[in-house]
Amino acid sequence: MYAYISGKLIKKTPAFVIVDVQGVGYHINISLNTFAAIGNQQHVKLFTHLSVKEDAHILYGFHDVEERSLFLNLISVSGVGANTARIILSSLNTSEAIEAISGGNVAVLQRVKGIGTKTAQRIVVDLKDKVSRTGGLTSEKTDLAYNTNREEALSALLILGFNKAAVEKVLARLLQNEPSAPVEKLIKEALKVM
Repeated sequence: MYAYISGKLIKKTPAFVIVDVQGVGYHINISLNTFAAIGNQQHVKLFTHLSVKEDAHILYGFHDVEERSLFLNLISVSGVGANTARIILSSLNTSEAIEAISGGNVAVLQRVKGIGTKTAQRIVVDLKDKVSRTGGLTSEKTDLAYNTNREEALSALLILGFNKAAVEKVLARLLQNEPSAPVEKLIKEALKVM
C-alpha cells in the first residue's frame, strides 16, 4: 500500500520512528540496522511494508529496498512473523542474513533470539533459491516495480481467498516469463490457472 514514506524525523528509538509527512505523523517499526543507518538525519525516506492483521495495521520501515525485500521473503516462511523477521534483521545485517541463508548456515540463524533449529532450517530451505551468494537478493527481487506488482497481485488474490503458497508459485512462474508484467495482467493470468 505504501512504497515509502519520506518526511521529517520527529522521534527515533531503536524500535520505531515517528515521521511527520505534511502534518501526519507515521509510527513506523524499524530494525536496529535501519536505526543505525538513519544516524543523525533529520529528514528520512523509509521503504515500507504495511502488515494488516485482524486487530492492527502495523507499518514497518527499512533504510533500503534490499532490507525490505529480505523482510518480505522472511515473513513468507511458515512460522516467521513480522516481529521475528525484524529481530533477524536487527541481529544480522542484510548481507550477513543473505550469506547465512544462501550458504545453508543454520547455526548463524539459530543465534538470533527466538529462532530454533526447525525455524532456521525452514528459512534456509524456503529462501535458499530466492537469495544469491553475491550478497544480494536475486535480481528479480530487487526491482522495485517487480516487487510492487507482485505484492499487489498477491494481496488481491489472497483477498479473493486463494491459498498463499499456490498464489506465490503461480506468480513466480508468470513473472519468470514476463518480469515486468503489470498487476492487472498478473491477476488475470493467475485466475486462469488457479
